[in-house]
This record gives sequence, C-alpha cells and structure tokens, in this order.
Amino acid sequence: MNIRSAVPQDQPALLDIWLGSVRKTHRFLVEADIQALLPHVQDYLSSPDAGLWVLCTDEGCPIGFMGLAGSSVESLFIAPDQVRRGGGQALLAHARKLATEPLRVDVNEQNPDAVAFYLAAGFTVVSRSPTDDQGRPFPLLHLRENLANAGNCQEDP
Repeated sequence: MNIRSAVPQDQPALLDIWLGSVRKTHRFLVEADIQALLPHVQDYLSSPDAGLWVLCTDEGCPIGFMGLAGSSVESLFIAPDQVRRGGGQALLAHARKLATEPLRVDVNEQNPDAVAFYLAAGFTVVSRSPTDDQGRPFPLLHLRENLANAGNCQEDP
C-alpha cells in the first residue's frame, strides 16, 4: 500500500469507494439520504481544497481515501473489500505525520464500526451533537486523539 495526493482523475474511483463504504456502514441512512448526499460528496471530491490523500494498492489502484484539513480528519473511507487490512491505520499514520497537533474527527454515532475504529486508534469522545452538520437527526461524536497516543504531534501551549 502507498499513499499519495489525490488527482482529478481519482474522483470516479473515490466516489465508488465512498458509495460502497457508506452503503455498508451507514445503515442509518436510507438510499434517498445517500442520493441527496451524492452532489455534495462529488463537489467535495473534486475540490482542490479538500486535502485528499488516496490509499492505493502497490499497483496504484485506489482502495481508500482521507480528507485532512490541518489536524482535522474530514473524511476517511476504505473500500468494503479492503476493510480490516490496515489501510485506515495507514491513513491515520500519514495524517499524524502532517498534523501539528493531535488529530480530531467527527463520527456518526450510529456508525459503531467507525466509532470502534477511532477509539481503538487512541481517540476519545470529547463532546456530542444531537444532529449532523446539516441539522438532520444523525448524532455526531466529536473525538480527539489522546496526547499520549498522538505520535509525533505536540499540544499547543
């Protein structure tokens, strides 16, 4: 596996990864919710400001991606057939190298696999919102990486 910056040609593969992952893990969403999110995700994936990093096989095939804004993990999705093979941990390790402070991430509370992943990776829940960023009834957990588990990141004084 290797990690590289996203290029515009990655968008179709990244959208397929997002769709497959969301359909498998976001069981609280119905298909109409997914279709409503699609235009926003397409805009996000095509934005040069998204800070997208692509996880690829040794042959260069995208199998996951992460959006990183400073120390905030804005997105992290792995193709369903690649889950539990170390790709998510590799992307977080890459984020730790780039971040200047402990990582932060918001996770849908109704996605127990993602919550368990981040807790196992050294994050703790620091707060909860009863709705998502669009005001829909999908609670978000706001997590922050424990300083002791933050790798080479330093806390600001």
